[in-house]
Amino acid sequence: MSELSEPSRVLRTALGRGFYAVLDRDDEDLARTLAAHAGVLQVRIKPGCADDIVRVARMARRVCSDAGIPLVINDRIDIALAVGADGVHLGQTDLPVRDAAALVATRLALGISTHDLGQVQRAVPLVPAYIAYGPIFETRTKQNPDPVQGLEALRAAVAAAGEIPVVAIGGITAERVAEVYATGATAICAIGAVNRADDVGVTAMLFARRVP
Repeated sequence: MSELSEPSRVLRTALGRGFYAVLDRDDEDLARTLAAHAGVLQVRIKPGCADDIVRVARMARRVCSDAGIPLVINDRIDIALAVGADGVHLGQTDLPVRDAAALVATRLALGISTHDLGQVQRAVPLVPAYIAYGPIFETRTKQNPDPVQGLEALRAAVAAAGEIPVVAIGGITAERVAEVYATGATAICAIGAVNRADDVGVTAMLFARRVP
């Protein structure tokens, strides 16, 4: 296995806290609340022009630096580099991940979205900082979500990923956190369940990994 870059090592360590937060709007109060409870914060503004994403990303960079957690930018390698992010997260329809891995080299950690076992197996040789897998349950965050995978498929994805951390995503509620972690997933990404909760901070804490 290839030696990990420093950004990848930092991101993998941070994922051990369990909760992977996503900032989906220009809201510094939300960003600071998420960062207070998350191991990682991703900026994901959809839809959004480059200027809007840069503005939010720069704000999130300050917030993450204050909280001492890594910042990841969704989709945009250029913006991730411009704002000094720690990583970039790419989906299956973004820049081909093999090209992205070569492009970011040691400058950014790379996270890859996967939606079936074959995609996980193709991502592993690229040695990303982490692999996101889902949707585990039905989700309303995406307009056209991929097919629901379920817990047994998540367990298989974790096994296929080997030493690469797996972030479970998609329709996960606080009530299902324990069974998701029981599959071996390293972290859980929850957007709607946390960002639209009556008490974001309290809800975010429920997604953190509980260490006996």
